[in-house]
Amino acid sequence: MSVTIYHNPECGTSRNTLAMIRNAGVEPIVIEYLKAPPTRETLLDLIRRSGLSVREVVRQKGTPYVDVGLDDPLVTDDQLIDAMLEHPILINRPLVVTDHGVRLCRPSEVIFDILPEAQNVPFKKEDGEVVVDEHGHRVK
Repeated sequence: MSVTIYHNPECGTSRNTLAMIRNAGVEPIVIEYLKAPPTRETLLDLIRRSGLSVREVVRQKGTPYVDVGLDDPLVTDDQLIDAMLEHPILINRPLVVTDHGVRLCRPSEVIFDILPEAQNVPFKKEDGEVVVDEHGHRVK
């Protein structure tokens, strides 16, 4: 299975998602999008395939969201995309692409919707929360 993660190594949710992918025995393509932002076409495709609106993919916390005026409801999708391309930190993460779809993996367990491969070993998130038990089953 081909898996690509748009990853920010400074983000715990992104790190947990990456670890869950690897726990399933899959080595993904890791794109550190702050260093290598997607093109406009790629970003639009990811958003379309995720089923989310452009605004739902814009990250507000810890970004220049308010400073650049994106909190104005009259800001258009094109303006939001322009802002995300100019300030990639505005792209919410992690976005993950598999053969089964594209998801914004917030929370990180959303990865299980598009990563049907069994988890190989029990898995705990960085905060200690168990998400895969000793039998490889997802803990709800």
